[in-house]
Amino acid sequence: MIADPPESQVSGSPPPLRIIALANQKGGVGKTTTAINLGTALAAIGEHVLIVDLDPQGNASTGLGIDRRQRRLSTYDVLAGEAPLSEAVQATAVPRLSLVPSTMDLLGLEMAMASAPDRAQRLRRALEPLDRGEAPEHQRFTYVLIDCPPSLNLLTLNALAAAHAVLVPLQCEFFALEGLSQLLRTVEQVKGALNPRLVIQGVVLTMFDPRNNLSAQVVADVREFMGDKVYETMIPRNVRVSEAPSHGKPVLLYDLKCAGSQAYLRLASEIIQREGRLPAAA
Repeated sequence: MIADPPESQVSGSPPPLRIIALANQKGGVGKTTTAINLGTALAAIGEHVLIVDLDPQGNASTGLGIDRRQRRLSTYDVLAGEAPLSEAVQATAVPRLSLVPSTMDLLGLEMAMASAPDRAQRLRRALEPLDRGEAPEHQRFTYVLIDCPPSLNLLTLNALAAAHAVLVPLQCEFFALEGLSQLLRTVEQVKGALNPRLVIQGVVLTMFDPRNNLSAQVVADVREFMGDKVYETMIPRNVRVSEAPSHGKPVLLYDLKCAGSQAYLRLASEIIQREGRLPAAA
């Protein structure tokens, strides 16, 4: 069941901004799908959400219905210092959900910034007005979700340097823990060198199939390894979740009643409860 609005929103005072990087160097784990649908679910609960698309493939942008011809300004322009983040923000069809889209130009960003001393801090500086509450009234977001590319490159480093926390989507597959261990090492390195506030927000298990014995074993192994950092909510394999991006919609708009949509609503409530923004679920 959907939780009540956060207490701080009811009282009129805006809650502090939370910046969460969705990261996993492995591809195909449901990272972009989670960014789109978690953002939509948080917005449905009453949060004001910005998704920052840092993947050159731009799948989060496409999945939210933003055609490539509509991407006048992108995360490339923001990171290259050619435009402030506030000018690159675009509204989506989802109320309270906005996006900074991506373009293929991001592929050349690492080379373009190779000699810049602040190359790993560009996104953090771009987000600082939001973090300090200095953004325009219509851009007073409560959550920023950063969709990282499937690699540990300069783009992912920028996300980790800017974020308060990391959310790790993890597919229920044989090599899941191997990839997770590498990401955890990277997070510790970034925490020591660039961003001491960075923490692991949690691990969300994706593409769970209860009929598959391997899925159950992966769940048990990850819970043993990460303990209570693993969310209770698991995202099931669901054909409606797979179909939705081709229609340029989050699955919650495509089919609210399907198992995938309901799982993302539960995940959003669980995240907010863990952060203490809600006293209890409704």
